[in-house]
Amino acid sequence: MTTTVVSWNIAKKHAAWRQLVEMGADVALLQEAGNPPEDVADKVDTGPREHWDSHVWNSDWWEGRSWPNLFDRWAKVVKLSDRVDVEWFKQVSPISWPPEDEIAVSGIGTIAAARIAPKDGSAPFIAVSMYAKWVKPHVSTKTKFFKVGYADASVHRILSDLSAFIGHPDPSTHRILAAGDLNIIYGATDDNPLALPARDRNVFDRMEALGLELLGPWHPNGRQAKPTPRGLPPDTLSVPTLHYSREGPSDARYQYDYAIASRGFHNCVSVSALNSVEEWGASDHCRLLIEVAG
Repeated sequence: MTTTVVSWNIAKKHAAWRQLVEMGADVALLQEAGNPPEDVADKVDTGPREHWDSHVWNSDWWEGRSWPNLFDRWAKVVKLSDRVDVEWFKQVSPISWPPEDEIAVSGIGTIAAARIAPKDGSAPFIAVSMYAKWVKPHVSTKTKFFKVGYADASVHRILSDLSAFIGHPDPSTHRILAAGDLNIIYGATDDNPLALPARDRNVFDRMEALGLELLGPWHPNGRQAKPTPRGLPPDTLSVPTLHYSREGPSDARYQYDYAIASRGFHNCVSVSALNSVEEWGASDHCRLLIEVAG
């Protein structure tokens, strides 16, 4: 059996939930998910609140501050079909020894995880939705840079949390799939105005050290931006996955969404970007279509 997984930052769009249901996939790894609209709520299973909502386990230190909630754009693992069983991991604060049904999480709203078991008897695998939130420098820096912030700190937190599923020096003993919006640009050259190239390279080097293969998606498994955008090498295989506000899919230039898998298991996984103008979808991010062979 092939298990179909969709990774998508849906920007809390109700139309994206409806398009997701129409795809006939088995599992969705969502970012900025929000809640499904009433007309499709009975067609998706978002699992227990404890697997995605840090309000459940976090303290109330955030109450009375300038934001009304701790966070509202959660990463989620969503069951879409009866072809798989899904066992969601409850999120807890970053303790050293969580029990079997929990995962320690160090970045609020950055991760959601579940065990996916195809009902045809294929081997189960761990699925992780990743969302690298922007983090601003401390006010004491008085910096004029990084007005939006930087995302590599969030990716490092995600990789630290994901490491809980790595229990052997041989990565082929693991079956881990993770995908989502990392808000960093692979292969960015030093003149890229939208990246922190040295810091971003460090993130991808860490993935390799952990035995995780970066699967892209890469061209030809997705449309490339033409001409090559500033800050990418001429031979880049990157495919754009985000268009900015006031733009449309045809204007998309940079890739921010990726899939990774444990080395060895990655040979069972194929990834493509549904980033043509016609198939883009309702969000500012396009969908990643991931096929996991049994």
